[in-house]
Amino acid sequence: MDVQKIPELLSLSEYPVGFGGCRNDGSNLDCCEYNISVFDGKSGESIHDLSGNLIKLHHCSLSESNVSVLNQLENLTILHDAQWNLRMFLAQIKEKKEKISNSYTQSCLVDAGVFANKAKEAAKANDSFAAIWVKCSAYSLADALLSINSKRPSPTHMLEITRNLKKSEINQTFSMVHQILGMERASTSVLQRMVKSTIGFSDMVENNGHSKIIQRKYDYLSENSLLSDCYFYLGYVNRGNILKIKNRIHKNPEYIHVLKVALDIESDQLVIDKQAGMLLQRINELLVDIKDQK
Repeated sequence: MDVQKIPELLSLSEYPVGFGGCRNDGSNLDCCEYNISVFDGKSGESIHDLSGNLIKLHHCSLSESNVSVLNQLENLTILHDAQWNLRMFLAQIKEKKEKISNSYTQSCLVDAGVFANKAKEAAKANDSFAAIWVKCSAYSLADALLSINSKRPSPTHMLEITRNLKKSEINQTFSMVHQILGMERASTSVLQRMVKSTIGFSDMVENNGHSKIIQRKYDYLSENSLLSDCYFYLGYVNRGNILKIKNRIHKNPEYIHVLKVALDIESDQLVIDKQAGMLLQRINELLVDIKDQK
C-alpha cells in the first residue's frame, strides 16, 4: 500500500499526519496494521479498512506530554505537514529523547508496582480481580525492560525482540515475567478461547473495530505456530483495555468472567500473592538502579 495516499484517502489532509509502528521501521509481519498518527487535537484510536489494509489511526495533539505517547512518536515518518508544525514537534522529541525514555521507563515501573500491590491486596481479600492485576503488573514490567534496552513496545513483536536481547542481569527478569504471564500454557485450544474473549472485551471497552486487527493477528500467529507470541499479544491487548477502565472495572463485575478466559488467569490466590511479591521485589530493585544511575 502507498502510505503517502493515506492522508487523502482518510480525509486527513488539513492536519499534520505521520506514519509509525512496525511497518514504518520494516519489522512488520504480513498481519500487521498501518499505524497512522493524525495531530487533530483529539484522543483515542479508530480503525479503518482501505482495500483490505487495516489502518489504526491514532488521534493526538502537537502539545502531547504523555511520555508513553511521545515514546512511540520518536521515529515517525511525516506524511503531511503543510505548516512544518509536526517537523518542529518531532525535533523537540528528538532533543529530549533520553529524558522521555527515562521518564517512560520509570512510569512503567511505577505502574507495575501499583498493580502488584493491588494484586496482593486483592489476593488477601480473595478478590477474583487479583489475577488480573498481577498480569497487568507483569506486562508493565515487560514494557519497562524493553525501554531499558532502548526498544519500543510493540506487542506483536515483543517476544521476538526479547529473544534477541543480549544476556544481562536485567534481561534475566524476562524469565520471571514469562513465568507469571503463563507463557508455557500457550496452546491452540487455549488461544482459541482467549481470542474470542479478547475480541469480546475489546468490543465492550473500545467498540472501534479493533477486533478486526486482533482476529487477523491471531490467525497469522496461530497459523504460523507462533503460539507463545500470540499468547503474549492477546494478553497485552487485554491489559491495554483494562487500563482504559481501571478506575471503574469493579463497577462491572461481569468483566471478570470474560477476562478469566481472555487473560487465561491463575485462580490460586496463594500463587497470585507469591507472584505479586516477586514482582514487587524486582520492580523496587530496578527503581533503585535507575535512581542510582541519575
